[in-house]
Amino acid sequence: MANKGNEVAATSQDKDDDILICLPGERLCRVEDNVIVGEGTYEQGGYIYASKSGIVNIDESTETCQVVSVHKPGFHLTIPATGDVVTARILVTTPKFAKCAIFCVRNILLESSYRGVLRKEDVRETEKDRVDIYKSFKPGDVILARVLNQMEQSFTLSTAEAELGVVIAYASDIRKNRIPMVPIGWGEMQCPKTMIKESRKVAKVLPESSIKLNT
Repeated sequence: MANKGNEVAATSQDKDDDILICLPGERLCRVEDNVIVGEGTYEQGGYIYASKSGIVNIDESTETCQVVSVHKPGFHLTIPATGDVVTARILVTTPKFAKCAIFCVRNILLESSYRGVLRKEDVRETEKDRVDIYKSFKPGDVILARVLNQMEQSFTLSTAEAELGVVIAYASDIRKNRIPMVPIGWGEMQCPKTMIKESRKVAKVLPESSIKLNT
């Protein structure tokens, strides 16, 4: 689709350049006369979005149009365990905690998400009494976190380690443009287009082999 001027956005890309993995709500491409929505996607404001996480598929089998869909690879039941590093999206923030949806455990993309809770005291290792949830996370942010324990209906998470925290975020006033901010420090990110700066608990992204995974 790229040769037709459509910008396909993906959160992560497999070693195989033809495989694109997306998250729910991720903008995939523009709607055109020859580009239509398929399973796992929806149309809004002239764009096609993913309605679930999975692999983006572009069906070009017909001569008249291309069908954009999102499908799940072969999944098996995966449940987060204490010590696992998970990927989650922030849903709600309050003065004392943030609620999030866990959609990936270690490197395994989940078929359905689990509920996670990130408490104020588990955001960072030091100066815990000075943590401000609203300056650490915003709804929509994607974070890396470690599972501390399982509660009755959710998992308690921590971003205290340096390599844990926000990995994907968008400036609050231009979220519709889907321009990811870039880290400019461990407590701040900046939009490369508007240069707007916002506070975050930023993850110090390390090579995958450097992060201690629960095995």
